[in-house]
Amino acid sequence: MTSFSSRLREQVLIWLDENLPKPRIKHVLRVEKLAVELAQHHKLDAEAAAQAGLMHDLAKYFQPERLLQMAQQANLNLDPVEAAHPHLLHAEIGAIVAEEEFGITDPVVLAAIRNHTLGAAHMDGVSCVVFLADSLEPGRGQQSDLNRLRQLCYENLSHAVYETCEYTLIQLLQSRKLIHPRAICTRNWFLQASQALNSTLSA
Repeated sequence: MTSFSSRLREQVLIWLDENLPKPRIKHVLRVEKLAVELAQHHKLDAEAAAQAGLMHDLAKYFQPERLLQMAQQANLNLDPVEAAHPHLLHAEIGAIVAEEEFGITDPVVLAAIRNHTLGAAHMDGVSCVVFLADSLEPGRGQQSDLNRLRQLCYENLSHAVYETCEYTLIQLLQSRKLIHPRAICTRNWFLQASQALNSTLSA
């Protein structure tokens, strides 16, 4: 289990209070809570989920120029969609901030921070629950589609990730926004993982 001391948590909360607006901090706390609940339900590392949930938006309000500069310094391969919309880099940069500001070295926690927006193929369970918690925490609304996805999170993580990707992609298509290729890869991988699990169960 990852050790998430009350002292470290307090340090993160102080940093968030200085760098994020109050409504976003409330979102972060809801993500932390839901990520922990899902991790416990699926017998995953709840402390790792708590760390990643609390720190997933560290770079959310960095200016585009800062995000691009930090990405270049870290030698990240920028997709054209990220170049056009640097805010998509806040997940990757957030993991860097978690390591530099708070000494986080656990690869599970850092991966969950990096993956919380676009997901990734082969995501582990902790990344899945943080990805889902960010997309589906109660502050996102109480529409029937969202409530159905929330219930699915407790039944089948792979299928929940796939269905949540589908929901998000439909919203992006309807609003005529650019779609990052990684979001498509996440959707495809978890669709296949979900189908493979269903085939195994029905065999």
